[in-house]
Order: sequence, then structure tokens, then C-alpha cells
Amino acid sequence: MKLKNVFQRKETKYILDEEKFHAFFHDLQEEMQVDEYGQHTILSLYFDTDDFQLIRKSMDKPVYKEKFRIRAYGVPCEGSMIFLEIKKKVQGIVYKRRVPMQYEEYVHWLETGEFPVHTGNVTSISKQIEEEITWLFKQNKNLQPKVLIAYDRVSLFDKEDGEFRVTFDQNIRYRNDHLALVQGDVGEPVAPGLGILMEVKALGAYPLWFVALLDKYEIRKSSFSKYAETYERHLFKQEDIIHVH
Repeated sequence: MKLKNVFQRKETKYILDEEKFHAFFHDLQEEMQVDEYGQHTILSLYFDTDDFQLIRKSMDKPVYKEKFRIRAYGVPCEGSMIFLEIKKKVQGIVYKRRVPMQYEEYVHWLETGEFPVHTGNVTSISKQIEEEITWLFKQNKNLQPKVLIAYDRVSLFDKEDGEFRVTFDQNIRYRNDHLALVQGDVGEPVAPGLGILMEVKALGAYPLWFVALLDKYEIRKSSFSKYAETYERHLFKQEDIIHVH
């Protein structure tokens, strides 16, 4: 399955306890199908300034906000595909734009800021995203890796509408040292006892059967940003101490 590099959609989050998750997941599979990756681990390496300006601004809930991260599906090795992602949110709509490259190319970019030289046909959108990333780094001085967040995910897609997706994330963990992706997916729990984080990704209205399923299990919207929760629970205190001194 070819991975998309440009997304536009709404992302709504819900938190389920273990018991409710298993029953809901069972019913969900009558209409949806687990994608070909099954349960897999995602690593997201978030970049920010020394004083965490990007996440602090995001937590103020502005009309427009953005984050920058490196995403890997599983712990990468030589030849693995890495994605440089800008995630923007404008009036509730999420726009995710990313540049794929091999791990060695990512390491070169990290050291030099230079994107890989493309030998084949390069789409204008790919060049545009590269320019957006370069501009983001010019606008936000000293952006650097600050925290790695890893979690185990299962994704499902609607058998009728492939654009409607539901993901379940668990064992969400973080570390803010030893940030090289190749150093594994280990980390401390972000929110012990959280349960299962469900994200619904859709541009239009939910299918009626899904609305009925949410009602059946009395599942209500929640608010949980992995990076914001990590900053607020674990990193903000460290920053506070630094600023006091």
C-alpha cells in the first residue's frame, strides 16, 4: 500500500478503558478492516526551541498552529523510510504534509539541512513541502530534537470509504534524551492509566453506523495531544526550574 504524503482531515480523539475497547473494537470490525500493517510501533521525534515555543503556542489554542516532527514506522535501520512532517491545524482542520527519505538521507539532512538530490521525477508538491520545512526552520531559530514519543498502533479503514479511518494507540511513552531514532522505542509512560487513545480521521461527517456505535458504548470526545501531554506532565516542570534559576 502506498503511503500518502499530503493529508487534509479532521482528527477527533476519544479515550476508552480496556474493557470498552475490546467490545467496541470487535463491533467496529463488522464495518471496518484492520490495515495491512496490523499492530505496529510509531516513533515521532518532535522538534522545538530550547524553551518549547512551538508546543507552548499550540497549547494556547490559536486559530493556526503547527508542529514539526520526524516519523518512523518501527525502529529504523539503514535503508528504512523516514518522514519529515509538518502538521498544521487551521480552524479544526488538520493538514499534514511530509517528505519521505531514507534514514541515511535523514541523518544527512539533520547534520546539514540539505534535502536529498532527486534523480527521478520530483513533484512540485514535494519541492513545496521541502521549502515549507526550510521556511519553518528559518522562522523558528534553533529548532532541534526535543522529545521522542513512541506508541503501539492499530489502524482500521472503512470498507466503503477508505478515507474514513480509526486508529487505536496504547503504551504511549516518551524520552527526552538519547533521541536518535535508532536507539529504539523505549521510554517512560506519558500518562499511566490512560487506557486506549482512539483517533477518528475524517474530512466529512461520520457514517451513521459509527455514530450509532459511539452512542451504544457511550463514548464521548476527549482532548489528548501526545506532545502537549508530555510537555505538561513531564517537561514543563523541568523548564520551570530552569527559568527560575
